[in-house]
Amino acid sequence: MVEILVTNDDGILSVGIQVLADALKQLGNVTIVAPSQEQSSTGHSLTLHKPIRLEKVKPGYYHINGTPPDCVLIATKKLFPRKKPDLVVSGINRGPNLGNDIHYSGTVAAAREATFLKLPAMAVSLDYGHGPRAPNFEGAAQYALKIAQKILKRGLPKQVLLNVNVPDVPLKNIHGIRVCKTGFRYYEGRLIEQKDPRGKNYYWLSGKYLGYEKSILGSDCHAVDQGYVSVTPLHIDASHAPTMTRLQKWNFKKVHETVQKSI
Repeated sequence: MVEILVTNDDGILSVGIQVLADALKQLGNVTIVAPSQEQSSTGHSLTLHKPIRLEKVKPGYYHINGTPPDCVLIATKKLFPRKKPDLVVSGINRGPNLGNDIHYSGTVAAAREATFLKLPAMAVSLDYGHGPRAPNFEGAAQYALKIAQKILKRGLPKQVLLNVNVPDVPLKNIHGIRVCKTGFRYYEGRLIEQKDPRGKNYYWLSGKYLGYEKSILGSDCHAVDQGYVSVTPLHIDASHAPTMTRLQKWNFKKVHETVQKSI
């Protein structure tokens, strides 16, 4: 029996995680472990300074008072002591995780944590604009199902996870799937300062989306904007090879010798 762990960063009450889990049940046994509360934009953080509680709602359905990576780490060690999950899927996020957003995303962080644990993983997000119409999670779940089938059949390279973004349009209006690199999205970074009832200052972060970098050809941002599902392979190794080559010419040996002489 194929074992699939499903998590998210929108929290245990999210509609997206339930729709995703229902679709993936066609592939095997699905266990849901999600944060008790919304953990959007928490990035790749682990809870180290307070106790973490794993609460069972019903068979195969749990919530944790922690972050998305906490969910994957604890679920894997506690709920899968013998046979590890064959696949970890994080989502369906209520909003896109495109370009540089992946560095803030709890959805992507959960899939990355699974990759740290040597488990095949993908993150799935819906490019929902928070309008009056309900998000089309069902359509995104169908694409997640088909891509999950491919992962289970073909596998993923070591230290690689998939980041999937689906346009929030009727299925008939999706043009296809594109394998993409990450783009770059721009925001109006606003810092709103207010005073609490005791007269002390507090701050509220606000970031209005301004668009994406059009000059990055083949980006996930461009693909979704054009009505395609974007599939981006993300590697754990974040080092930049071209800059490593340049740094070799910086003569760090001389820097080392200078520092040693100053001792």
